[in-house]
Amino acid sequence: MKNVPNTVSTALLASASALALFASPAFAANGAAEEQASSSAATLAPSDAADEGGIVVTGSRRREENVQDIPLAVSVVSAAALEKRGDYTLGQIQQQVPSLQVFSFNPRNTNINIRGLGSNVSLTNDGLENGVGFYIDNVYYGRVGLTQFDLVDLESIEVLRGPQGTLFGKNTTSGVINITSRKPSFDPEASFEASVGNYGYHQIRGSVSSAVIKDLLAVRVSGAISQNDGFVYNKTTASRAQDYRNESIRAQALFTPSSNLEVRVIGDYSRQRQHNVLNLFVANHTTYADGTRIANNFTDRTSRFAGYTLPSFNAFDRVGEADSHYQANMAGYGVSGQVDWDLGGAALTSITAYRWWDWDPANDADNTSLPVIVKAQQANRQRQFSQEIRLASKGTNTFDYVVGAYYFWQTVRGYGATGYGSAAPTWFIPTVAKAVANAALNGYEVNSYSEPQTRTIAAFGQTDWHVTPSLTLTTGLRFTHEEKKGKFQQWVASAANISAFPAAVQAAILGIRANFNKVVPLYKTSFNDDSLSGLASLSWKVAPDVLLYGTYARGNKSGGLNLTQLPASITDPTVRPEKVNSFEAGFKSQFWDRRATFNAAAFLTEISDYQTAITDVDPANPLVTRQYIANIPKVRSKGVEGDFNLALSQHFQVNASASYTEATYVRYTNAPVAPEQHGIVNQDLSGEQLPGVPKFAYTLGADANAPLGELGGRELSIYAHADWSYRTHFNTSSSNSAWADVAGYGLLNGRIGFKTADGLWDASIWARNLLDKNYYLSLSAATTGVVTGQVGEPRTIGATLRTKF
Repeated sequence: MKNVPNTVSTALLASASALALFASPAFAANGAAEEQASSSAATLAPSDAADEGGIVVTGSRRREENVQDIPLAVSVVSAAALEKRGDYTLGQIQQQVPSLQVFSFNPRNTNINIRGLGSNVSLTNDGLENGVGFYIDNVYYGRVGLTQFDLVDLESIEVLRGPQGTLFGKNTTSGVINITSRKPSFDPEASFEASVGNYGYHQIRGSVSSAVIKDLLAVRVSGAISQNDGFVYNKTTASRAQDYRNESIRAQALFTPSSNLEVRVIGDYSRQRQHNVLNLFVANHTTYADGTRIANNFTDRTSRFAGYTLPSFNAFDRVGEADSHYQANMAGYGVSGQVDWDLGGAALTSITAYRWWDWDPANDADNTSLPVIVKAQQANRQRQFSQEIRLASKGTNTFDYVVGAYYFWQTVRGYGATGYGSAAPTWFIPTVAKAVANAALNGYEVNSYSEPQTRTIAAFGQTDWHVTPSLTLTTGLRFTHEEKKGKFQQWVASAANISAFPAAVQAAILGIRANFNKVVPLYKTSFNDDSLSGLASLSWKVAPDVLLYGTYARGNKSGGLNLTQLPASITDPTVRPEKVNSFEAGFKSQFWDRRATFNAAAFLTEISDYQTAITDVDPANPLVTRQYIANIPKVRSKGVEGDFNLALSQHFQVNASASYTEATYVRYTNAPVAPEQHGIVNQDLSGEQLPGVPKFAYTLGADANAPLGELGGRELSIYAHADWSYRTHFNTSSSNSAWADVAGYGLLNGRIGFKTADGLWDASIWARNLLDKNYYLSLSAATTGVVTGQVGEPRTIGATLRTKF
């Protein structure tokens, strides 16, 4: 079912990758500063290094600083780097930051972890919040689904590794992804690009900015539309699947009534339409690991349906089957206002924001062409308001400081639906009399409503005491008061009329239904939580371009709410808060006239009462799979990471980043049982690697350019880019099932193009997954012995035309 690129295109793209990796520094050309793209180590072009001394960031510690002077492991990905690679989603950006891991079952059920911590399985619960904070233009995004839109008109992306609770606060026990978009410009400017590729891919992006009132009011409007016809084929409906259409627009106004006052107002809207998720069949087991036959396994169940043939278990055929409607549609929109007031020795900043997120899914939960589970979905209507105000010192003083306060409110209204079709009785309960089984399950549907609400108020402060010109002590504290409350209710939305059955049979029918999805009367729960986060960091400039630092951070993540049909063993629907202790030691260095940058860090983080989503089977009814959230007594993440960047000349640069992470359960004796295990009730995963965490990951990249002369009075050059990213194997189940272990894989991307020095014209051809590597994004093992999964994108090729003026 693949579209295979022709031999000429493949050879050309392979040549582009070879040029980028092996081009000689003798290819002299101008414009290295323009081409400079900071990758995970904040690469410096030779001209930048010599003239400016480094990359300045504003988000990491809430004031402008050279990234090499910050005693913190931070990865900076610039707009130029994003353009070179064509990365516009968080899933693509992870390939540039080895310690960042993102995998997604669908936008709502997305895993983001940094250094192995944050969220480790892709299924989520509305009462559980991620440990990695996501910010765009200083606004915290409360739901992980909001991270899955295309990113538009960016200035930079910062990935802050480790607890960031002092300055960022809300749910940042594992790190922060901080995104900054381009501000409006008073000088007229515009940029546009159009891309086309195989699999029906096309994308249009554009941005315009100009002054409306000279020196007083400037505006910027940016937008993007991207579409793909899908990489998977549904043989049941004879249609493509896993397609998407994304639409985004962002409008900004910058008001500068005086030289010391700036007001920025931003409004944005994004919409995504997908025929997703169509899971593919990967494997089919009829026995447990010990050789015992699995009762009522997948083969047994499907054999009861005349005319049904087992699907292909080669997922890379990219052919699936589903008879029910499936979709993953969402919209996100919001408005924010930021006021920056220069008071002379200090700067006052206020950020006010309101955001919406509407999530409308549909799923065929059995993944087959049989009408078994025809509905299994949770729609959301999320709303949030936030207000932050902070005061930060300016310049370099003996004491530099940031102090502030923060307020956050959020509600997530959830609308659940689970429905069973005509094949469900035979599939689940073949030994029950047919009339009774049909009355129990055929057409049986339950709906639910959940609503967690959160109110947070916090006060924070951080100081830098410059003990000497080369020695700085950083300390910080944040006090957070959080109130959470929620409610849950589940009821029967439709079911067969059973009044004609005798009373005893009616009771049996109702019992069968309750074993699958029972009526849950309205229950409410709430709690308050007060916590104190802090850090202490000592940094020493042993040389002008060498920084040594050590940091201890104490973090907290407030408790969660289990708003679902709970197992009988869980009597308290609240989940305990996390407590985090983190240690980090590292160095940052530049040498060879600042053409080379080498940064490294070692880290150790322990979290008590780690919050995670659980998927297991009810021991009293093995037909029923349960999903809820719980605490794991203790987890630990330790490892090392490093970044190296080298500008051999203005025209050839290389970079490398790597991370080694051991993220393990320190104590977890009552873990859910993996589906291949037989005869045990609980599994001891103490000492095992957490799911969703490759132990080793690395990225290599290279950029080259060479002059070609003039075109229409403009300097013309050829450029090339290539990058290779690799991750070792990782697991994608909460039980560490051997059937859900994703093999390690590496991906090669490349681009070659021609451009004018002023950026008026830029034409390129590119490839993602140039070697057409087959790899899995996630695997799911069922108690029936069947394994389904989602596969990564095949080789995609295309062309892009850009213009800037």
